[in-house]
Amino acid sequence: MSVAIQFDKVGKLYQLGVVGTGTLSHDLNRWWATKILRKEDPYLKIGETNDRSKKGSSDFVWALRDITFDVEQGDVVGIIGKNGAGKSTLLKLLSRITSPSTGVIRARGRIGSLLEVGTGFHPEMTGRENIYMNGSIMGMTRAEITRKLDEIVDFAGVERYLDTPVKRYSSGMTVRLGFAVAAFMEPEILVVDEVLAVGDAEFQKKAIGKMKDVSQGGGRTVLFVSHNMASVRNLCNKGVLLENGQVSYIGMIEDVIDRYISTTPNIINKRIKDSIDFIEQGIKIEVIKVNNSENNSTIIVSNQEYLDIYISGFSDKQLICELKMFVKTIEGMVVASLIEGRYRDKTIIIEPGFFEIKKRIKIPRFVSEGNYYMDLYMHRPLVKDYFRAQNCVMIHFDGNFEGMGRPLVGSKDGFLGLETES
Repeated sequence: MSVAIQFDKVGKLYQLGVVGTGTLSHDLNRWWATKILRKEDPYLKIGETNDRSKKGSSDFVWALRDITFDVEQGDVVGIIGKNGAGKSTLLKLLSRITSPSTGVIRARGRIGSLLEVGTGFHPEMTGRENIYMNGSIMGMTRAEITRKLDEIVDFAGVERYLDTPVKRYSSGMTVRLGFAVAAFMEPEILVVDEVLAVGDAEFQKKAIGKMKDVSQGGGRTVLFVSHNMASVRNLCNKGVLLENGQVSYIGMIEDVIDRYISTTPNIINKRIKDSIDFIEQGIKIEVIKVNNSENNSTIIVSNQEYLDIYISGFSDKQLICELKMFVKTIEGMVVASLIEGRYRDKTIIIEPGFFEIKKRIKIPRFVSEGNYYMDLYMHRPLVKDYFRAQNCVMIHFDGNFEGMGRPLVGSKDGFLGLETES
């Protein structure tokens, strides 16, 4: 398979604080070396690695440095990493919004980009005019754009506002139209940044499906940046992990995501009860245990069908509440939920003074082997939370149990339901 994109020792250097080197003599020295003598920029050599957490000794920072990898035609590549790792800068270089300080980028074919809300749109022009303008920039004729106009407008769902200036669009409408233009103009390379997070769930699903069609059906290449690991895992077949402006790992997307998660500091770094965020005054939680554990260790669930939840504390008034619990993947996607009072009429009445709550939670059969985070809430039915403990514990399911869970009756969330025995 042919190479669609080639990054060859690509780097991007920025100076912090001011434009230029800071002195006229240094500016002249840089101009003479780079423009007249055609030498390497002498100030590139003092650039530091882009580590946001540390104070550097130089004003020059490498947003990207020595980036070298190839993307084959038809690949869908997820670019992942922490904020400030250089993901968006890499896509801007590929889209020729800015040029690299070092190295060369070689791309075969037209590039369609959606990097920020409203990228390439003129706010005073209508949606229709912007479609024609963007298509012309990509090298398409007016006849080609007209032929695809109905598909673009239908996908974006902005027909009523097509002849309205884009400055009056909401951010979601702008993203819809921008993505439709980038995808339906049939670029050989489609570049999409985190901008899809602005759209609603329905549009995100449509956009992911369209990107799959573009890559699988049309054999086109997609570069996708997102912090939503579930979307990256669903869409991409290969991945690139960036860290402090450099390539940390390249491989199949499952391996890259696992590497990224394993290098991310564990968010569970304290006792379970220290994760509590109190909303209601007059209530104090002394102990929360999950399977008799209240420390920060991972709870391993093996050959059993339940989780035992124990909560004790004090209240200075009567509370009527329900237990809410969510099980989430490492990427943050909720896969199971328990909301007792809303669907099962199992409210808890807490009298003033010391109280204890014990619950045994059935584990549904759907749970696959792996690590999950748990959120725990005590909630006044249909009103508000008394307290919440988000990401309060990590649970490792080994998959060797026989739970019989079923979906919540009347649930519209699409989650599988956890059940209580007591």
